[in-house]
Formats: sequence, C-alpha cells, structure tokens
Amino acid sequence: MTDLKEIESLIQRIHDAPHQGVLAVSGAGSQAVAWLLGVAGASRTLLEVIVPYGRNSMIDLVGFEPGQFVSAETAKSMARAAYRRAVRLRENDLPVIGLACTATIATDRPKRGDHRAHVAAWDNVGCTAYNLLLEKGRRDRAGEEDLVSRLLIQALAQVSGLEADLNLGLNPADRLEIQQSDHPDPVEWLLSGDVSTVTVDSSGEMAADEPVQSPLLAGSFNPLHEGHEGLARAAAQTLGAEVVYEISVTNVDKPPLSDAEVRRRLTQFKGKAKVVLTRAETYHKKAALFPGTTFVIGWDTAERLVAPRYYGGDEAAMLTALAEIWAAGCRFLVAGREAGDKFRTLAEVPIPQGFSQIFQSIPESAFRMDITSTSLRGESPETSP
Repeated sequence: MTDLKEIESLIQRIHDAPHQGVLAVSGAGSQAVAWLLGVAGASRTLLEVIVPYGRNSMIDLVGFEPGQFVSAETAKSMARAAYRRAVRLRENDLPVIGLACTATIATDRPKRGDHRAHVAAWDNVGCTAYNLLLEKGRRDRAGEEDLVSRLLIQALAQVSGLEADLNLGLNPADRLEIQQSDHPDPVEWLLSGDVSTVTVDSSGEMAADEPVQSPLLAGSFNPLHEGHEGLARAAAQTLGAEVVYEISVTNVDKPPLSDAEVRRRLTQFKGKAKVVLTRAETYHKKAALFPGTTFVIGWDTAERLVAPRYYGGDEAAMLTALAEIWAAGCRFLVAGREAGDKFRTLAEVPIPQGFSQIFQSIPESAFRMDITSTSLRGESPETSP
C-alpha cells in the first residue's frame, strides 16, 4: 500500500508542474480531491472540481444522456467536457487537462454488478483511459475509494508529464487496463465541434484551443490577396503587434467549409503568417472566444455590424451584440474601402450612441488598396454579416 507521504510528495510535484485542469468525479474519487487540496499549491493545479452525482448533473456536464453512467466512454466524455471547461476557465497560456472518474464501488447495500472504476485523462494531444475492475467483496467502501483515488492521482501525474509509479494496492484478481488514443487531426476536431479554435503557425504546425492574444483580421480569404496582407501590415504598425488571420469554418448564410476547403485555404498562409480557425461566424461570438482582442475590419464590415437588418431587423439585438463585444474588452480597427466609386471610411458609419469608443480608424494615408476577394473571383458582393 502506498504510504501517504509518497502520495503527498507526488502531489507536490503535480502542483509544481505547469499544468492546470478541471477534475470531475462521480461515484468515487473524493479522497483524491481531499489529497490534492490538502497539499499547498492546489490552486496551481485545480481550476475547478465537479461532482456530477445526479442524472441531470451528468447530462449537463457531458451534453447528453450516457447509455451507461459508469463506463469507459462516459469517463472519456466527462474528461473531454472537463478539458473544454478548463480551456474556458484558464487565465494564462499554461497547458490544461481534463481528468474524470466514474465508478460504482461498495456501498451500504449489496450490488449485483461488478465493482469498477473508469478514469480518463484528456489533454490537447490525446486521451488515456484507465479501466479498473475490482475483486468484489475483497475491500470495504473505504478501501475501494482509496484505490480509485490513488489511480486518479497516478493518472493526473502522468498526464502532467511526470514519472509516477504509485503502488495502487491491486490484488491478483483485480484487472486494470490502460488505453491511450491520440485525438484526430486538429482540423477534423474543429469541424466536429470538439475544440473551439485551431491555431496554425506559418510552418503549418497546428495546436487546438491555444490562447491567441494578437489582433485578428477575420475573413474567408478566398483567395488571400495583397489587400489582406497590406491591411495586416498597416494594422500591425498602428497597433504595435503582429496581426493573426482568422477563418471561421462556419458561415451565417452558407454551408460549413469542408475539410478539403479548409486545408486549401490554409496553404495560402504557409511561410507567411499565423492563422486561427474557429467556428465563430459572428463578431460577438469571436469576442467571446478572444476577449480583449482588437479586430481589424473594413468599412463594409463595420457598416454591417451596426445595421439592424443584419440582426433580423431587430435593433435591440444589434445593440446587445455590440454591448457583449464591448463587455469582452474587444475593439475594432477599421480600414476604409472603395464602394460605389467612393472611398468610404469609419466616419460614414452610423455608430450607435455610446459605442464610438470601441471603433478606431486607419487613415487612408496609412492604408488604401482597392482590391477584394470578390472581384478576384468575379462574383457579386457578399451580403452576409
């Protein structure tokens, strides 16, 4: 049996590792929570602990009703949900983890089924599942809780990149199976809705749900052209920061981009610039993903942002969206564009009273390039917001 001092020593190493996470436990694992909180530095490791004991609580966590509440697949779904919550809760760029346990162990009444526990650890690379079948009747509840909790600590240490080999106290009749699987390609993962963003650097390397703190220039980039690149340069000079391109794989009035189409558009940026892929087709959704960001836009986009017709004719919906963007600490840097044989600027945009401070103009002297993706494709201008 593992000595408590050895557990505390391992937990101290976990707290000192540069990972943070959300832990979800159901049926067992409460002792692991107590151990983690009992060693100084727990706030460096735990962003949140969730205990979804009730049926509705579990459904709320994973987003659906599991076929079996105690199963390997449910543990993975819990870990994935915990990971996605950790991404939303983190306040820095440290790597995050989702760790989960669902179990059925000895209780105050006889159980007909097996005593078992399923633990899953989810990070940005893959998922490791630990499926434990206990020798029924060998231990009381406290003994089974202790074993499952030690397995949780072991899993947390390993997903944190630490070497750990706790003596779990398994009996010859106990069975522990460990399965490791890598996540799908990040683009596939984004298209399936399992991650919120995919960042692609200029070399083509991808990372899911990586924090982006740069100004963003959003567009379809079909194709990427010198107007986009000139605007990115002018915005970078104005803001004193590198501008990252953003492509939403979903669109307000068009089908989602296919996997092949996403990759085709990404090839345009190889060796040139960083791109972030999202599923956020509107700016208030982008603001929720990237709080504090400055969005670089053209005059035509600024006009659509403040036009009620692009919100179903509902002026209140337009004002609410702008208020959400402002509350997220986001701003807009607006470049002029030629429209109807006239160069139009932010000064001509009817910004609602009280919102002018979140809009800033790029002077015509700093940027003007009368070229659009639409004209290059020979299509009619797009009208979606």
